[in-house]
Parts: sequence; structure tokens; C-alpha cells
Amino acid sequence: MSVERQAAAPGTREPATVVPRTRRTVAALRGLGLLLTLAALVVVGLLGVWVGTRGIAFSSTWDVLWRPDGSQTSVIVHEHRIPRTLLGLLVGMALGLSGALMQALTRNPLADPGLLGVSLGASTGVVLAMGFLGVGTALGYVWFAFAGAAVASAVVYVLGSSGRKVATPDRLVVAGAAVTAVLAAFNSAVLLLKPRAFDQFRFWTVGALAGRTTDIVLIVLPFVVVGLLLALGLAPSLNALAMGEQLGRALGVNVGRTRVLGAVAVMLLCGAATAAAGPIGFVGLVVPHVARFVVGADQRWVLAYSMLLAPTLLIGADVLGRILGAPGEIQVGIVTAFLGAPLFIALCRRRKLVML
Repeated sequence: MSVERQAAAPGTREPATVVPRTRRTVAALRGLGLLLTLAALVVVGLLGVWVGTRGIAFSSTWDVLWRPDGSQTSVIVHEHRIPRTLLGLLVGMALGLSGALMQALTRNPLADPGLLGVSLGASTGVVLAMGFLGVGTALGYVWFAFAGAAVASAVVYVLGSSGRKVATPDRLVVAGAAVTAVLAAFNSAVLLLKPRAFDQFRFWTVGALAGRTTDIVLIVLPFVVVGLLLALGLAPSLNALAMGEQLGRALGVNVGRTRVLGAVAVMLLCGAATAAAGPIGFVGLVVPHVARFVVGADQRWVLAYSMLLAPTLLIGADVLGRILGAPGEIQVGIVTAFLGAPLFIALCRRRKLVML
């Protein structure tokens, strides 16, 4: 049925307005898929609490999960694995949403959360903290990383909107590339002059969830929540802007406000994720493509699916790194690179075949 409205048949009590069956079916399938994705996230989260470098029976893990008793098993589960899994949840949600938001704002399918210099800004904050202030703990440099991400985002926006011109996506991308190049050169110079800082930084820059405590989870939580609410609230405006700026304005969308709020949301989400876990690649780039492949171009569904698919991928990669690297582990940033690159290539090839 292709019409939104049809007359009621004579002698019947059917309403005049009839929702197309196909649209209801599609919405139901998308909702079912979202529930299945949520279920997969719960399963992967339980695996994150259970699987580790120290083998613990699932029954023992389940018992101390709900009834902590102060034993060594309880300490491992509650002080190490649960904070690590919760951080993976927050970081994954932040990367997935910021990636989908960046691709929607710039209308560039290759955009990722680091395109506005956020990741390099966070890296610069960490380099300064390690090289000149002697900060060596994750809890110590997380604030410097977030401050660096915020400053870099502000500089990119100022450069992109300078000279009486509007901060269009193209100008922001160019400004982000310039700031990224400058910060990368600065970081390299500092690390060459500070060998001890380089030894510390090389572990952070890989991207990892290991060694993070509940304190870091609590620090990044409010930033992720605010960024999440901003991103989800922009979904209707992003749908309108996808049809073009002029048509978006005709539909009542404030283009400038949408871009500013979108940039703030990306800064909060990507800045918090990078500050807490280091730069983790491919999650924010690949997951929105998977979401669009499943649900189409509706940003309401793309953002919702990205918010659940990204932490599922990230926590799953973290669990896989523990299994493959036993008795040690492989950092999650390395695993996501190995998983994300082939998946992204496959998506690009499929997209090219469809376009042809």
C-alpha cells in the first residue's frame, strides 16, 4: 500500500487514516533488530565480566557478581572486570554515536570522530602531562586528555568560521586536518625530546580498556551522557539536512545551530572516549556503515543502532584480545584495527557493486 490515507469502505467502521502496512512492518523489524542488538550487548557484557587472563568458572563469577564476599575472585570481578566492561560500554557508545554524527554532519562516509582534531588534541594533552608534569597514571592524565580535546575542537571551529564565513562542513574538515597535522608534529617533537614520556605514551596511544578503574568511569560518564542526549536530539534535524541545506531550512531546521550542537556532541563523546581509553580506531568509522546497511538512512535508527553496535564490537574485541593473547592479552585498539579494516573494505566493495 503506497498511500497514507484512504476512504473507509461503505458499511465499515475502519478509520479513514490507515498506516501503511509496509511501514509498520519495517518499523517492527527495526525495533526487533534493536532488541536483538541489545541482547547481544548484554551477552558480550557478561563475557567481559567472565573471561580474563585468570580463569574463573562462570558459576563462581555469577555468584560473586551479585554477592561480593571479599575473596580474590570477588576483587577481580568487581575492581577490574566490571569497571573495564562498563568503560567499554561508555567508550563504545561514545565512538559509535560520534562517528555516525560526524558522517551525517559532513555528509562524508569516510568521516570518523577524529576528523575535527579531537583525538590528536587528547593525545597532545596526554603528551604534555607525561612529558612536562610527570603524570603517569590513567586517572591523572584523563583530565589533560579531555582538556586537549576541548581546546583542539575550539581551535578547529574558530578556524573553520573565520573571515565572516559560516563554519561549513568542508571548512571544518580542512581546519581539522590542519590542526591535526600541527599537533601530530608537536607530539612527535616532544616525545623525541622526552624518551621517558615516549615509553609511557606508546602504551596509551594503542588504545586499551585494561588498567582503568571505576574512578575513570565516573569521570567520563557525565560527558558521555550529555553528548548522547545531544546526538539523539539532533536526529530529526540531521534527516532534514540530508536532503540539502536549503530544503532543511525550508523545513524549519536551524542549520547553524545544528552544526554547533553536533560539533559539541562530537567533542564531548570523542573527547571522553579518547581521554579514558586512548585513540581506538575503526569503531566510529565502521559501525555507522553497518547501521545504515541494516536500517537505511534514517538517522534516528542509525544513531540508535550505532549506540548499541559499537559497544558490542568494542567489548567483544576486548574479550577476543584476552582469549588470543592468553596468558597475557592483546590491547583492544589492536584487535579493533584487525577486525574493522577487513569489515570496512567489505562494506566499501559491496557499496561499489550496488552503485554500479
